[in-house]
Amino acid sequence: MRHATQRQLRAFEAVARHLSFSRAAEELHLSQPAVSTLVKQLEGHAGLALFEQLGKKIYLTAAGTEMLRHARAIIAQLREAEDDMAQLKGISGGTLNVAVISAGDYFFPRLLAEFLRRNAGVTVNLAVYNRAELLHQLASNLTDLAVMVRPPEEIDTLNESFAPHPYVIVAAPEHALARQRRIALSTLAQEPFVMRERGSDTWNSMREAFGRNFARLRIAMEIKSTETIKQAVIAGMGIAFLSAHTIGMERRLGQLVVLDVVGFPVWFDWFVVHRRNKRLPAVARAFKDFLRSDGARLIEQLFRASDALPVSPAPRKSARAHSRKPAGTH
Repeated sequence: MRHATQRQLRAFEAVARHLSFSRAAEELHLSQPAVSTLVKQLEGHAGLALFEQLGKKIYLTAAGTEMLRHARAIIAQLREAEDDMAQLKGISGGTLNVAVISAGDYFFPRLLAEFLRRNAGVTVNLAVYNRAELLHQLASNLTDLAVMVRPPEEIDTLNESFAPHPYVIVAAPEHALARQRRIALSTLAQEPFVMRERGSDTWNSMREAFGRNFARLRIAMEIKSTETIKQAVIAGMGIAFLSAHTIGMERRLGQLVVLDVVGFPVWFDWFVVHRRNKRLPAVARAFKDFLRSDGARLIEQLFRASDALPVSPAPRKSARAHSRKPAGTH
């Protein structure tokens, strides 16, 4: 095993976690053949098969289970070494490791760009995940900071809100409800919904926003991709509960409209999250301070410029939703 590489161990760990070569390749931004090659090389070093295939599914062998334990320990030790070196580098020359929930990738690169403009010499390692993958990154100490809507309850973390996050109900412009005002939630219960998958941040936010009315909704389909949901709504396949931060372009192009629903928009918060006992590198501490001081203002400027939503309420300390209908929403 002395010739095993970090790339091989990371590829193996990702495949073992997903039990899928294709999903591991997507996470690692590699081709599936490249991931397969890295795993085969590691198996060659081990002299044992790490996976077995039964039907269309793959499973860890006994050797694979043991290798996974060691791989995760090695990856964690390398991460600690990186953190120690980052502490010595300070902000300039440091690497910012940050992960964001998928809805955040519609604005987060703009925040990073501004931070980099103010702090020359910083490099960024940015990853975009769904909720389950993001929680794994936090639990495994694979990222310094996470940006999300609903901080985890199962991991001991420090969570600080830095900007409001509005959710709205969207439809195609020709939808029968598009020109109606003060639409009741009971009316929405008659419409097919295209929504994010169960357990996602958006799904949980929708469940909280609708309360007891959630069980009455007609769920036409659950889709893991916000982009696919938007295209389904544009095609007339239903309506959707989406982050207002994800629909700016479609609104400007006249492809989607925000329905005037009683109690909407519903406002949550964006949180910056890290493990409670995490020794944040200087660059991560600086970026966290940047989000707390300027994040809300920069996001508001971005979406007011795109006419996505009007001024929002002040951030709060909790992920609980509250509703407010500012003037000019529609």
